[in-house]
Amino acid sequence: MGKKLFVGGLPFATSSSELEELFGQVGQVESATVITDRNTGRSRGFGFVEMSSDDEAAKAIEKLNGNDVGGRNIVVAEAKPREEQPEREEPKE
Repeated sequence: MGKKLFVGGLPFATSSSELEELFGQVGQVESATVITDRNTGRSRGFGFVEMSSDDEAAKAIEKLNGNDVGGRNIVVAEAKPREEQPEREEPKE
């Protein structure tokens, strides 16, 4: 299982394949996805990249965090797991 990274500050024109290509320069990429707005289909300016190992992820953070991509400095950090939503209790009647 690879290590998931958050990538923020992406130019809106960046595609998932361009993201994969960028990270592929520093290590083996398992997957790369630019997050898009559900309604418009436009990029939301961030995405996630899964590297093949913790070492590859650490190298990607070191080499790419703060890099200029399309005139914007990107942020590369370890992705935090989504918080589990607490079970909602059904109201008692």
